[in-house]
Amino acid sequence: MRNYKFINPVIATISVSIALFVASCGDSKTSQCNRLITAVNQGNSLIENNKGKQVTTSLQLSQDLKNITQSIQKLKLNDPELQKYQTNFVNVFDQLSQAIATAGKALGETKNAEDSNTGRQKIYSARKDIETTLTSAAKTAGQKSDNFGNQLNQYCSQSQ
Repeated sequence: MRNYKFINPVIATISVSIALFVASCGDSKTSQCNRLITAVNQGNSLIENNKGKQVTTSLQLSQDLKNITQSIQKLKLNDPELQKYQTNFVNVFDQLSQAIATAGKALGETKNAEDSNTGRQKIYSARKDIETTLTSAAKTAGQKSDNFGNQLNQYCSQSQ
């Protein structure tokens, strides 16, 4: 599976230390990068920790991703390039949140299906919906997230 972490723990610790030091001097590119990367990593951790969970967890994950989307959206970033990444990640997490909510609801419908031909058809249809929705979301949003993450890391590692 994908490893969505954009920075390793040692670099993260150093980055946070630098960010705290620089924050006292103003809102630098480094501190803005760190805030955005931290918020994105929180969303990626939610996804990694909740893969394959049941309906209630899926619906909760969808809501948690909405919250992450909002927290990324609320970041006050002055750097125009970081604002672009911010918008990109808001779109990615919003797409994932919606896909997971759709799949969670479809999974919930399978639990209420009757033991009949109609019920089995409902289960079959829901499984197809789940598979299609999650596969599509994983492919598009996952690839976008990886690309944006790599670009963000590259941009943030450039000197000011």
